[in-house]
Amino acid sequence: MTHGATPLHDLGALEAAELMAAGQLTSVALVEHLAARIADREPSLHALIAVHPQALEQARSSDERRAAGVPLSRLDGIPVIIKDNIECLGLPGTAGSLAMSAAAQRDAPLVARLRAAGLVILAAANLSEWANFRGRGSTSGWSAVGGLTDNPWRPGHSAGGSSAGSGAALAARYAPLAIGTETDGSITCPAALCGVVGLKPTVGTVPAEGVVPISASQDVPGPMGRSVSDVAALLHILAGEPADEVERGGPVLRAGGEDFAPPPRRYVLGAPEAWLTGDTATDALVSQALESLRAAGLAVVPVELPGADDQVGADEVTVLVHEMADDLDHYLANRPGGGPTSVAEVVAFNIAHADDELAHFGQEYLEAAVASGGRSAPEYGAARARNLAWAVDRVLGPAFAHGIDVLVAPAYGPAWVSDLEGGDSFASGAVTHAPAIAGWPILTIPIGLVGGLPIGLSLVGPEHGEDALLAVGAVVEAAIGWAQAPPES
Repeated sequence: MTHGATPLHDLGALEAAELMAAGQLTSVALVEHLAARIADREPSLHALIAVHPQALEQARSSDERRAAGVPLSRLDGIPVIIKDNIECLGLPGTAGSLAMSAAAQRDAPLVARLRAAGLVILAAANLSEWANFRGRGSTSGWSAVGGLTDNPWRPGHSAGGSSAGSGAALAARYAPLAIGTETDGSITCPAALCGVVGLKPTVGTVPAEGVVPISASQDVPGPMGRSVSDVAALLHILAGEPADEVERGGPVLRAGGEDFAPPPRRYVLGAPEAWLTGDTATDALVSQALESLRAAGLAVVPVELPGADDQVGADEVTVLVHEMADDLDHYLANRPGGGPTSVAEVVAFNIAHADDELAHFGQEYLEAAVASGGRSAPEYGAARARNLAWAVDRVLGPAFAHGIDVLVAPAYGPAWVSDLEGGDSFASGAVTHAPAIAGWPILTIPIGLVGGLPIGLSLVGPEHGEDALLAVGAVVEAAIGWAQAPPES
């Protein structure tokens, strides 16, 4: 089905919303079209774990509200896919684990916000099991529940992790919007590898209650879409902005819409050499993109920032293991509906079901969490203090204190061949580490292809700097002008 020459699955969220407001499209028609597309393509892609059984009912309710002149928001009736580590009535909420077989019994607060704005919750996305923090040598995009998510751009290649299904579903045109979660790279990576836009907000901007946790200091859900303006619109809803702000679009929505005006001042972008990928073609494409940004009126200057050494990485793992011990234990003990009540029970379940759960890689991080002692262990506080000193005092703080508004760097190299036995083989991802530890925001935007696979440019902002990121992101999107879809199989 098309609207004019445009297939319905190619419509962006705000494009579809405008057609609905004009009476030229119904939510039911859009949902039916997307459901048929999912049924046709999903058996081979493994981007989804389940389609919501009430998706059409939600769409009919939206159409009735619009016909009565009382839509709940600008995005009323627009389908969204949520990652399956987020609790949502009607969907499993498994975090990809067979241990979590009892369906979700409640809506996470962020899901309640989506419903209150009238969005249609279309499906649950596959993910890297336990958000890619189960064992060393894991393969991004694999879960025992959902299998291995494929990349729509090239079969057999990674869709990234841990929000693999969210990124792949967007690229495959299953929906115009999706929700991912990030602890370190889990929105950034699939957005980059799948050629879509993803925003990891400042930690705390979007409520993380009802989301299967790793780390309270680093976990945050965030919006994903195929344009900066769509992601900005979804962020307003996830962050609990007042309805009138959502309706009129807000300052960041204007940045990506037809009434876009250039940013009110000349933003200065800092480009750290230490955050390049080392992949020659990727770094050359990013260099071309930066030249386009200079031509668009942005100042782009080199900055010297320290990279992450082995101690930074070891400390981050220590922090995540100890926080998981407390946070996941608390979550499991209080999640209604049955299932494991502690990390120790998850570890025991996996051992008892090793043929399914442990066939490809282990569960060293879960085991370490059980043995860690949580935040009360002395090594936790020391590791967290060292991590913050590096991320805030040595990297991000000095950059933003010296006239830089946004840091800009390649996200990752091209998608690698998926290898269930050998694990991931990605290029870089250095841009995510300091913002992940600090809890600061990252916006990732596709800028082109290397070897037929998407490359993403990541923008890092200061704490609660989402408005600047989205405003600059709109300029990046307009200046680069890249908006391709994967080849139809």
